[in-house]
Amino acid sequence: MLRRFSKLIFSGLCLASAVQAAHANVVVVLNSRDATVQLIDQATGADAGTLPVGKEPHHLMATPDNKSVIVASSMGNELIFLDSKTGKVQRRLTDVLDPYQIGFSPDQKWFVSASLRLDRVDVYKYDGSNLLLSKRLPLARMPSHIAFDAGSTMAFVTQQGSDQVSGIDLKTQTVKWTIPVGKLPAGISMTPDDKYLLVGIMGSDYVEVIDWRTQKTVKRIKTGNGAHNFRALGDRRHIFVSNRVQNSINIIDQTTLQNVGMIPVPGGPDCMELSADGKTLWVTQRWIKKVAVIDVASRKVIKQIPVGRSPHGVFFANAAPRM
Repeated sequence: MLRRFSKLIFSGLCLASAVQAAHANVVVVLNSRDATVQLIDQATGADAGTLPVGKEPHHLMATPDNKSVIVASSMGNELIFLDSKTGKVQRRLTDVLDPYQIGFSPDQKWFVSASLRLDRVDVYKYDGSNLLLSKRLPLARMPSHIAFDAGSTMAFVTQQGSDQVSGIDLKTQTVKWTIPVGKLPAGISMTPDDKYLLVGIMGSDYVEVIDWRTQKTVKRIKTGNGAHNFRALGDRRHIFVSNRVQNSINIIDQTTLQNVGMIPVPGGPDCMELSADGKTLWVTQRWIKKVAVIDVASRKVIKQIPVGRSPHGVFFANAAPRM
């Protein structure tokens, strides 16, 4: 299984790897309790500097052109744009309230911000540079993570405090449906065939599989306690899910909807980023102030890098595809 799995990863990523720049970039890590962004040299693991940002930076993502990475400072009520390769501050937007999790629709026309503290979702129009607020939608308790369908018609949001997932129609900016799911739903991801939503059930030990067109749960994939967040392998088939309580990462086959592997990772593994060649997975260790670097082929932690308190989001520009 391991050899077959590794071949699938490397064959699926060889094209993406070939077009990446040869020089190393910085790794951007969000220390949520320290209100800082920490920069790490991707090649050596050395500390490359720390930037103060607004309170509780939790999540981040690249702009569609991959020239910037946006840091969402939830308690600071701002978005900080950094150069995706160097980590230098480019600009700040200070009128964005409680951006806990953020996301661009696949067609790049919409930007969605989930406000966990304010129990709402803000939908913005995006013109390639600027964000224009279109609608603020109240939701139930603690909306946290976001996914989209391939056609950019819908945004899907988990709500940790009410154990629900909602589907938002982007054209009308209305909540189209809300369904119950397992306890403390967190990360959410769309399968490559655009058929199912995968939801990490943090209050239990499984990933809930939802047919979003019928709004029905079709399966529960047993993983580990505290199933939390996702990172696709870029081969359009496999995806990692972190288990914060179990201290592990599982590998899910999105075609068969089966758990096909496990990687032990101490310290509350949370957010993940995968190198362009598919060889190393970087994981924030939420409870022990470190970032783990995992060798994917052997499924072992090969390095742990000290960072700040409660590291959450992690990013680097030369990463594997996200599907």
